[in-house]
Amino acid sequence: MLRTADGATPIHPHDAHGCNRYRPELPSPTPDIDRSFPTGIGQNPCNRFMKPGPAPPSRRQFTGTLAAGLLGAACGPERPFHATFLDYRIRNALVVDGTGAPAYRGDLGIRDGRFVPPAGEALRELDAEGLVAAPGFVDIHSHGDLVLASPRPDRATLIAGRLAQGITTEVIGNCGLGAAPLFGEAHDLAPAVHAWMTPEGADWRWESLADYFSVLETRGLPLNVAALVPHGLLRLGAMGLRPGAPDAGERAAMAGALQRSLEEGACGLSVGLIYPPGMFSATRELLELARSLRPSDGVFTAHVRGSSETLLPAVEELIEIGRSAGVRVHHSHAEAVGRDHWAKLATFLEMEREARREGVRVSADMFPYPVAATMMYAIYPPWALEGGPGELLARLRDPETRARIGKGIEERTPEWPPWEPQGWPHNLVSAVGWDRIRVSSVASEAGRDALGRSLAELGSAAGTEPFEVISDLMLAEDGAVGQFVLDISGEDGLRELASDPEVAFITDANDYGKGSPHPAAYGAFPRVLRRYVREEGTIPLEEAIRRMTSLPADIIGLEDRGRIANDLPADLVLFDREAVTDHATLEQPRARATGIRATFVNGQPVIHDGRFTGALPGRVLRRSA
Repeated sequence: MLRTADGATPIHPHDAHGCNRYRPELPSPTPDIDRSFPTGIGQNPCNRFMKPGPAPPSRRQFTGTLAAGLLGAACGPERPFHATFLDYRIRNALVVDGTGAPAYRGDLGIRDGRFVPPAGEALRELDAEGLVAAPGFVDIHSHGDLVLASPRPDRATLIAGRLAQGITTEVIGNCGLGAAPLFGEAHDLAPAVHAWMTPEGADWRWESLADYFSVLETRGLPLNVAALVPHGLLRLGAMGLRPGAPDAGERAAMAGALQRSLEEGACGLSVGLIYPPGMFSATRELLELARSLRPSDGVFTAHVRGSSETLLPAVEELIEIGRSAGVRVHHSHAEAVGRDHWAKLATFLEMEREARREGVRVSADMFPYPVAATMMYAIYPPWALEGGPGELLARLRDPETRARIGKGIEERTPEWPPWEPQGWPHNLVSAVGWDRIRVSSVASEAGRDALGRSLAELGSAAGTEPFEVISDLMLAEDGAVGQFVLDISGEDGLRELASDPEVAFITDANDYGKGSPHPAAYGAFPRVLRRYVREEGTIPLEEAIRRMTSLPADIIGLEDRGRIANDLPADLVLFDREAVTDHATLEQPRARATGIRATFVNGQPVIHDGRFTGALPGRVLRRSA
């Protein structure tokens, strides 16, 4: 149990140590903010769990120290007196440093937001006997772009579940989807394309990635954020939702926007090749953009073209882009969708191992659930999505065109190459069936009766075909419908992915304040620790932590995150390895994880016993181009 070293009583926020001056302004009150202790460096992050350090100097001592400091300043830089104290010393922890090295029993020091040797006096001490101290978890697959930028007063409630599972850094802009940059037709099209991942009140009041980063910094961040450039926004800006190859001017517009975003701090480029407009892009277009990443060693991440019929050629396409462009490539949320395709998992994992043996830098990640979440648009064929969400809805209103769409869903099988006219990368309905797709979110109260129900169930209740009832719902909700897809990889397939040392763990889930979020938004990392480490022993603790910390940080190019080492930023999670448990399910998706006692971001506590402290110490992590 995390406790004070001597059972000391809570420390008043305005105690003698003068650390109240570090406290930032708190956001508007929300039910998730733990007001039992103040935030800020040197303040008590866990009232009853900590004790104060030594008494501060007397006025005479302080005056003498100040004079010495001024004299030293004339000769060179000198830390002020208080800065010689540790802000925190964490004692008796089982330290798992994130590198995969064996755990060791020891103490940790934190000062000025960084790990330092634990020697010397400390303003606060935590006795972490019985707890694991690990680097803060790095989630390289978030779709929280518009949550983080939200002006909503309850924004903290949508993020706190991520902090409570130990996440201290997240990467946005995944699957070719995201918030910035906005130019050309993207200004008008992006809000509709991203409606499923947009909380109410989003204002889209930026253009460049630098503008977007400024919005995040102005609103404050409880965790660190890095970004990929979404290919979907580049293509929307240059050519809207028109299928086919871009012309020379459109290619130049995409390349220019990508280069500017890399210079503004993006870590790489992401593509989403089952969504519009990425589904319209040929390999040549992607390869040309990927080559732009070489000078900065940026990463090319892909929601590959399909995870069922086209899974293996889709993985081969990703590997070939890495080989031909000479860049790092990453297989986002590696999976096999539909029981008939689960056996392909072993095949594509071996394809990626062989590519690494040949020198191709390819990696992957996974979410530890047999269910995925996405937009309902994904069940429709690409030709029906040409022109954007509004055009799809217009086609669904036309009886003849609607019948053609329905027939295609029932009869068409994806083939390679899927970007050709009338091609289709991934027919979700043929892969899993109408009974394995559920409604996860809607825009209106009128549509809430559909939440959690399968499309087959909705069709049966309405006395019509599933295609008809879901298309009616899409029209009623103006397209803002989300879905859960079941039969993802299977439990044995998930264990196979979890056993691969080059596969990082992710959430691929966020709470947008509407409908039912995927349970991974509240439980992905604790689920790994509970199921694959404690209960099944699929992977050792140190290896699981490596694949939540240093491996994903290295994949995305964040060299100073994901490890516990002196001088690195003090992102830290303290948890009870015997008690850490995920509780979120499809039926109770917002149930918080337990067993994680504290989460620190840049040396400041943001979680105390599962509750948000109100601190906003997160940073935008800009990568140098």
